[in-house]
Amino acid sequence: MRTVLLLLALMFCRALHAQQKLDTLYANDKKNVALFFPGAIRQAVTGAIHFVFTYNREKEQYFGLLQAQPGVESNLLVVTDDGSVFSYILKYEENLSKLNYFIPKSERIGTEMPIKATPGPSKKVKDSTTLRIEYFERFAEHLLKSKQKRLNSRNKKGIKLQLQGFVYNGPETYLVMELSNTSGISFDIDFLKVYRVSGNKKRKASFQQLEMEPIYTHKMPSRLRNSQSFRFVYVLPKFVLGDKEKLQLELRELKGNRKLILKTTP
Repeated sequence: MRTVLLLLALMFCRALHAQQKLDTLYANDKKNVALFFPGAIRQAVTGAIHFVFTYNREKEQYFGLLQAQPGVESNLLVVTDDGSVFSYILKYEENLSKLNYFIPKSERIGTEMPIKATPGPSKKVKDSTTLRIEYFERFAEHLLKSKQKRLNSRNKKGIKLQLQGFVYNGPETYLVMELSNTSGISFDIDFLKVYRVSGNKKRKASFQQLEMEPIYTHKMPSRLRNSQSFRFVYVLPKFVLGDKEKLQLELRELKGNRKLILKTTP
């Protein structure tokens, strides 16, 4: 909601056609729909979380990818680097007849008005951070609603940790995980850490373990009561495992001795 309000505040179009009928784009959860714009994408937002539009936020590019989950229609608003504003209606469609859209500049609904007052550095950083966190939240929620392959799991004394998804998206890697407790006793979480490991721990000279700090966590629980389970997402800076590297997840109990280690190769 804050993203939509921010965009509305920034975008007063000089040539907005108020009665212009918006074109409709169709997408689903099985295929990527590619949108190619006449200018590099500077900012984009959808009106509902079951529509996800991904584009390169670190380096401006001319295309983005659209996916959708079943749900009511929504809209997409895109601003390119020259200030052109594009807007479309979004609908879910099971069978897609078109996967690539090459959008001409003539389809813009207007142009972005230059901002008269230049915001201070702290304000600009705050806005950028807010938008980034909101994007992580939306894409993580999209992953939780999508079908994920169960990559690996570990169960120890009724505490089960499962890695369900390993997804690259732009400059980030998303880990979809699930925790469940059938031990009969509540489990308070001290931490769940992610490592890249290589070599054999028994041979200290060859063993290496590098911790990777998440930049965002989505719906990570702090306590697991008996018979409870939670699915959640870790967002990490993008990484690619080497041929001899493994991903290690280490879960430890707060004020307790229970721990669980899961090693896998996604």
